[in-house]
Amino acid sequence: MTGYGLATTEYQNKKINVEIRSLNSKFLELLVKLPKIYNDKENAIRTICGKQIERGKASVIFVIENTSEEVSPNSTLNIPLFHAYYNQLKELADSLNAENANIFHETLGISEVWNTRQAELNEDEWNAINDTFLKALAAFNTFRVDEGQVLAADMSVRIKLISDSIKEIEQLASARVPAIKEKLELILKDAVGANNVDQNRLEQELIFYAEKYDITEEKIRLKSHCDYFLSIMKEPESNGKKLGFIAQEIGREINTMGSKANDAQIQKIVVGMKDELEKIKEQLLNIL
Repeated sequence: MTGYGLATTEYQNKKINVEIRSLNSKFLELLVKLPKIYNDKENAIRTICGKQIERGKASVIFVIENTSEEVSPNSTLNIPLFHAYYNQLKELADSLNAENANIFHETLGISEVWNTRQAELNEDEWNAINDTFLKALAAFNTFRVDEGQVLAADMSVRIKLISDSIKEIEQLASARVPAIKEKLELILKDAVGANNVDQNRLEQELIFYAEKYDITEEKIRLKSHCDYFLSIMKEPESNGKKLGFIAQEIGREINTMGSKANDAQIQKIVVGMKDELEKIKEQLLNIL
């Protein structure tokens, strides 16, 4: 599911920001960006996210800003090495008649000219970071719950439209057998004459067509699937995949009804039901 959560905390001379975003995906694809000093905490963050996010292409970004005017650099410039690199680059540029105005900045960008001192791990600071992360995750989950309620309302409306369509089909289906009987009688009268029509044979044919086009079982199963779909949506657990399986069964019954319809009006209703079901399936890709 899509989701967004942001939390900010002030800790001593630092500002801690944690941002969580997610896009739709069938599986969990998780990106975690932590300050290098806290890389050993990544597995714990991933474990928590795996249990709560479950599905989606998600990113969890930690940003720690120093808000103090005092500067305590973790890197110092190796001046002799800087001179060596600078002179070599300048000599190379002069020999090639190349532009050398940016050599100073380019030399500063060489990582080897900096002596980097690893910052010390601060457990109290990490506790503040972790609390901020949990707040961001709570905001993220609230966002998804709100989105899920909107999706649930939309799917409920579409399921109801499918259920209402069953009632329309029932009204039309009852008129099919008399229509078939009338059509067969006309054909037989034209072919062999009214007096030569075998009524027993005609009744046998009507029974055959009645059984062939009967959609009673499909209507019952379809109604049951729709009711089950609505009941599963109300459960607190994540049931996106289960709802997807139920949607497949709904589609199977709708297709069978369409193949047995033998009626233009029923076919038209079936097409409408299929359209609503496809919209439901699209929504199911967005939920847990």
